[in-house]
Amino acid sequence: MKWLAQLAPEIRQYIVVTGNYWAFTLTDGALRMLVVLYFYDLGYSPLEIAMLFIFYEIFGVITNLVGGWLGAHLGLNKTMNIGLLLQIVALAMLLVPIGLLTVPWVMAAQALSGIAKDLNKMSAKSSIKMLVPSDAQSQLYQWVAILTGSKNALKGAGFFLGGVLLSMLDFRGAVTAMAIALAVVWIFSLFTLKKDLGKAKSKPKFTEIFSKSGAINYLSAARMFLFGARDVWFVVALPVYLAGTFGWDHWTVGGFLAAWVIAYGIVQGFAPKLTSNRHGRVPDGRDALGWALLLAVTPILIAVSLSLQWQVQPVLLGGLMVFGALFAINSSLHSYLIVSYAGDDGVSLDVGFYYMANAMGRLIGTLLSGWVFQKYGLEMCLWISGLFIGLAALISLGLPKHPTSKALSGHA
Repeated sequence: MKWLAQLAPEIRQYIVVTGNYWAFTLTDGALRMLVVLYFYDLGYSPLEIAMLFIFYEIFGVITNLVGGWLGAHLGLNKTMNIGLLLQIVALAMLLVPIGLLTVPWVMAAQALSGIAKDLNKMSAKSSIKMLVPSDAQSQLYQWVAILTGSKNALKGAGFFLGGVLLSMLDFRGAVTAMAIALAVVWIFSLFTLKKDLGKAKSKPKFTEIFSKSGAINYLSAARMFLFGARDVWFVVALPVYLAGTFGWDHWTVGGFLAAWVIAYGIVQGFAPKLTSNRHGRVPDGRDALGWALLLAVTPILIAVSLSLQWQVQPVLLGGLMVFGALFAINSSLHSYLIVSYAGDDGVSLDVGFYYMANAMGRLIGTLLSGWVFQKYGLEMCLWISGLFIGLAALISLGLPKHPTSKALSGHA
């Protein structure tokens, strides 16, 4: 630990925040895979399994809306540590005897895990704003991209970890191991995370949870449609299609989805190199519009291939990899813009509101993924995906061209 003490305070805090986020994300991905595989073995259909995660998404919406206000009042160190503790409790809830491990109980545990996840994410993303000087926008973009990209890569790794732990330790053993590991991380965080990180100088009223910044409102609306466009085919439609149409077993399906998420996270980490120019200009609203338009073409082309029944498997799998790369750039760009737009005092209010829209998009996408696929198939899910991305691009026309302007901060 001596090397950690020798680093600059900002770097130390960034390492602690990132380490917390990594540990949480790894257990979050593993827990999702554990629940999916366990209930799959019990005979539940993919759509029924997906419904287990509805409370996870609903409480994510609520947590992001209220969590930003809590972060401004309590400090981001406390909201991050509360998130870690709640995830430990959610894991402990799954350690009851198998006879008590009913669907409502698992949904309640997932609800608690959803609260924990979004408290942790909001705290991590908001903390970066406090650790980077306001005139170092290029560095801010790089730090946000690393945090976001590594998170998604680790979530994919968590899918693999969940399968491995389930095979080696069974369900209860896997959950116990994750709970113990996360408890160690939580205790370390309690003693190392700066106590006043992100606490607002002027305590915001609860009514201020809704952003008054036009830039943040536009970006939040675009984010909602962007993530709805991903989850409308990713959550239920794609796994069921791969299993039912291509005849893949659930390990192959899980492996493909995990590889997709890992590759997506890796591309996110490189996004600053792809979207910034040599002169150090950081991206703005014009870039968000351009990358969204490029992304919108991908699901439409895949849908056309399905409609014509032309080279379905290579076009679908290859197209989804292209979609993942372009989506990663869009997501990383948005993650930078929200941190850049957010006010310096009470940053978590703006970030929390934005990720509330993100969670709302995931919820809409999850619900549509099950219903639309069941009624109309994967092709219609992809058409809706293209429509949602088109709406995100249209909304992006309202984004400012210069994100570093002080006038953008709704809570400055």
